[in-house]
Parts: sequence; structure tokens; C-alpha cells
Amino acid sequence: MSVGSTPTVLSATQLDGVTEVRAGVYVFFDLVMHNIGVCAPEDIALSVLTTVIGHQADKGWAIVDAGWMAMSRDRGTQKQKHDFGYGQVCDAHGTLLEGYVLVGANQEHGILSRVGAPDADIVARFPLGTRLRILPNHACATGAQFPEYHALADSGELAAWSRLHGW
Repeated sequence: MSVGSTPTVLSATQLDGVTEVRAGVYVFFDLVMHNIGVCAPEDIALSVLTTVIGHQADKGWAIVDAGWMAMSRDRGTQKQKHDFGYGQVCDAHGTLLEGYVLVGANQEHGILSRVGAPDADIVARFPLGTRLRILPNHACATGAQFPEYHALADSGELAAWSRLHGW
């Protein structure tokens, strides 16, 4: 007997007779889970560290080195109550930068923009070399793009965690 999904695992009070639980993004959470009320953004434990590498100031864009190869093409929030584009932008420490998302992505590059009106101060706000974190729509699809995770402890210690590949 197999059951699945992060919300199922979080709400189950007993699993008698169940032989497999497919917990999905339970260990990391993501923006889809945030949108359905399963977690808060600060509970999302997976992010992609990226760098601002260019601008298109006339459009209010900052260009980062995290495109769909880093974030995945998953637009799971597109039809939810809040569309995060290809991911929610945070500063390098993980603090949300409300209103800023990856609005577009090609293979290697992401387009960071403010939702609504373009940011006329985008170049000053995100100078070249600025490091940012992007929270993913779907932690599984994003995590699968990388050979290992870099886990940061509260103490600041960094460890590399290998991933299992395949099914």
C-alpha cells in the first residue's frame, strides 16, 4: 500500500497497513507547498545561490547565472494564488526580497524583475556580482539538477551531501 504527497505525510495520524510513503518535498518544502499553506517561506530549506551578471535597466531586469538548468522549468505556482515565476528572490542570507522573482529563464540565465512596475533602480539595487538565493517552485525538480547539496549549519559550517540518482 503506497501513499504519497507532503500534505498527506504531514496530516496523517496513523499509517496502519501502509508499506510505502512517498513524502515528496517533505524534507525541503518549496513554493508550491507554501502556496497551499503547508509551510512558510522561511521553512523552505532548498535554494539556489546565484550571482547578478548583467542588467537590462530599460526593462527593470537583472540577469543572473541561474536559468532553467539550475531552477528547472517547473512553473508549479503559475496557476496558484501567487505566481513566483521561476522562483522567489532572497538575499544571500535567505531573507525574502518581497516582490522580486525570476520572471524568465533560458538555459543558463534567469531574469530577475520586480512584479508589477519595473524597478528603475535595478542596477543600484542589484549591482554586478551581487549574490542572491532563489527559492524553487518545486524542490524535487530543482534539486535533481545538481550532483550534491551544500548544507549550511546554523554555526556557519558548510558540508557537501551526496545525492542518490535514479529510481
